[in-house]
Amino acid sequence: MTSTPTRAAELPPSAPERPALSVPGAWGRRAAAALSFRNIGAVYVWLVIVVLFSVWAPDTFPTSTTVKQVLNGNAVAGLVALSVVPPLAARVFDLSIAYTMSLTSVLTAHFLVSAELGPGSAIALAMTAALLVGIINGVVVVVLRVDSFIATLATGALIQSVITMVTDDSSITGVRLLAEPFASIAQLDAGGITLPVLYLLLAALAIWFLLEHTATGRRLYATGFNADAARLQGVRTDRLRFLTLVASALLSGFAGVVFASSVGSGSPTAGTPYLLSAYAAAFVGATQLRAGRFNAWGTVLAVLLLGTGITGLGLATSAQWAASLFTGSVLIVALVLTGGRIALPAVLRRRTGTGPDITTSEEVR
Repeated sequence: MTSTPTRAAELPPSAPERPALSVPGAWGRRAAAALSFRNIGAVYVWLVIVVLFSVWAPDTFPTSTTVKQVLNGNAVAGLVALSVVPPLAARVFDLSIAYTMSLTSVLTAHFLVSAELGPGSAIALAMTAALLVGIINGVVVVVLRVDSFIATLATGALIQSVITMVTDDSSITGVRLLAEPFASIAQLDAGGITLPVLYLLLAALAIWFLLEHTATGRRLYATGFNADAARLQGVRTDRLRFLTLVASALLSGFAGVVFASSVGSGSPTAGTPYLLSAYAAAFVGATQLRAGRFNAWGTVLAVLLLGTGITGLGLATSAQWAASLFTGSVLIVALVLTGGRIALPAVLRRRTGTGPDITTSEEVR
């Protein structure tokens, strides 16, 4: 009995070897993509703005004092802008953030000055009110199925009535707001950089980690891209949308506490100027770093871009209306760019039959 020899002819022919990619070449392409205008166009616009105002106001703008002014003066704006990122990632609008910020500002001042509570108790009660606002927004939007744009605008009107009842449309001032330890929350600094800048970095880091490195972040993006598809894959979209509204209220409420500590008063209109700039920053940020996705670091970058422009206009003694014109123009451009960046993948999906970035239940879960 003889064994059958193995025939080499039956073995599949080996595929021709592909030349190995050049490591320096691959790095070069990645660096070119990372530094492209499509990825970080706001950085180049920011540099243009810096050069423009350095020429326009050479004696006041290109100084270290201006850098500190941009960072310190826009930290609260950054916190408010970051508060809208999680809801927008899940395709939910929260227009009550400005009113929530004003509410916690006046409540903290009221509890400190009128009720004579300690700073810890005053802040805790104010943040409890912010939590309640988030829960109400969640119930109205998620449970009662009211459009988030209309619902949070209506909630904001209700919050404004409470603010008017507490303050009679007058700012709350008092020595306790200027004394330690409450004043240290926003006024303590190191090398001219105040604590709110640190709060901004920590909030951005937390949101970045949540959205980019957790399953919850992937589910949020899946909900924002296509809530029905995400729900079919087992994602609890309603719960996520509810929690984003609560998180938004808490972060904007914290911004109100920081604002009260910064200016030493509780203003009934503290949050009003921040609503437009917050959404402008969020939409500009969605065109940066993460194509078509609302993200933390893109939002911070946009806040600094807007802050640099507004600070430059102030130092150049421009007209009072120029700051609003600048912010509105940037928001319009951002909406155009963001719309294009989000619409392009949809066109490609229709042509190729592929799904969005998050396609499998394995990845979403």
